[in-house]
Amino acid sequence: MHSVETSATLATALPRRRRIGCVIGLLWAAHPAPSAAVTAVVTALAAASGRGGAGTVLIAAAVLSGQLSVGWSNDLIDVDRDVAATRNDKPLASGVVSARAVRIASGCALAACVPLSLANGWQAGGAHVIGVAAAWGYNLGVKSTVWSWLPYAVAFGLLPAFVTLSLPGAPWPHWWASAGAALLGVGAHAANVLPDIEDDLAVNIRGLPQRLGPRGARTLAASALAAGSAALVLGPAGPVGMPERAGLAATCALSLVVALWPAGRSRTPFLLCLGLAASDVALLLLSGTHLA
Repeated sequence: MHSVETSATLATALPRRRRIGCVIGLLWAAHPAPSAAVTAVVTALAAASGRGGAGTVLIAAAVLSGQLSVGWSNDLIDVDRDVAATRNDKPLASGVVSARAVRIASGCALAACVPLSLANGWQAGGAHVIGVAAAWGYNLGVKSTVWSWLPYAVAFGLLPAFVTLSLPGAPWPHWWASAGAALLGVGAHAANVLPDIEDDLAVNIRGLPQRLGPRGARTLAASALAAGSAALVLGPAGPVGMPERAGLAATCALSLVVALWPAGRSRTPFLLCLGLAASDVALLLLSGTHLA
């Protein structure tokens, strides 16, 4: 009798565990870390710009849905390549979650992104939809071309516009806010591929950082992030405050270290680039109330 009860319990528990594993795999396939990071930054920008509680939540929902659709589409489009490369860290490639589930999730997220974006006004919503379309374009093939940096520049560069165009009067952001965000995107792109350049080249992914090689990609990441900091600090009118000066000095120092780092497979330049990106994000947030 006891063995029968145990078998019944296991029969009930195993499907539940599989469902939980599938849900976790589905979330992991959405690239949760960058999705959450971009959503958090834009949400903070919206709050700092005076969007208000309900408006900030609406912007956050639009950005999160767009980021989820991009993350899921990335793994879905690359599944054959990931299987060939034995990427067991990818839920789709390892069979933790099905392609059908990811396809449905990506489609639903994209379908939600459009009305959520337009609910912030047609100009703001249009800017965000264009940015999401650029990110999808990257996934669909631009990532393997010399123009791989362009979708990042467009998508990141339009994020300040999404925030400011949703404000009363729909003002465009200052040039330095858009330029700083676009350069942050280019730097993030180059930094993101740093650890995987050799693996990418092996499967014929030849974006701009891969074509430049490890040292060239490091220089591109460091230069773009340093230039982004300069735009965010020196672009606004008026005197430069001490926090902004400190942020710019730290970014310039880190960029020099990254550019001069010896060749090899060390992850230190990648981690330093993350620090550079964090500095740029902090500077962008500091300027949040003066975006337009």
